[in-house]
Amino acid sequence: MTIPDLLLFQIINIIVGTIIVGPILWFVGKALVGPEKAKLTDALWIMLLGQVIGGLFNYVFGLVFEGFIASVIAFIIQLLIWLGLIRHFFDTGWGKAFIIALIAVIVAAIVFAVLAMILIGLGILVLTLF
Repeated sequence: MTIPDLLLFQIINIIVGTIIVGPILWFVGKALVGPEKAKLTDALWIMLLGQVIGGLFNYVFGLVFEGFIASVIAFIIQLLIWLGLIRHFFDTGWGKAFIIALIAVIVAAIVFAVLAMILIGLGILVLTLF
C-alpha cells in the first residue's frame, strides 16, 4: 500500500470515526459526568485530536521500534492519550474517563457491527484495507 493510499485511509478513518463515535462518546459522557461538562463539540474534539495525535504517534513509534513489546507500549501510550483527552475535555478523573472510554468502545463496536450488517444486507460490500 502506498503512502497516498494510507493517508487517504487515515483521513477517511478520522472523518467516519469523528462523525459516528463522537456522538456516542458525547452520550456516554453526558450520562456519566452530566450535560454541563460533556458537550458535543468536546466529544468531537476528543475524537479528532485522539485520532490525529494517536495516528501520528503510532506512525512515528512504528518507525523507531519493532516487535510485540513495542506494540504493547504504543497501545498503552495511546490509551493514556485518549484517557487524557477525555479527562481534560469532560473535566473528570482518570477512573471516570476510563469508564466513559470503555462504554463508548462497546457501544461503538455494536453500532459498527449493525451498520456492517445493514450494508451487507443491502448488497454493499464492506471492505477493509487489511
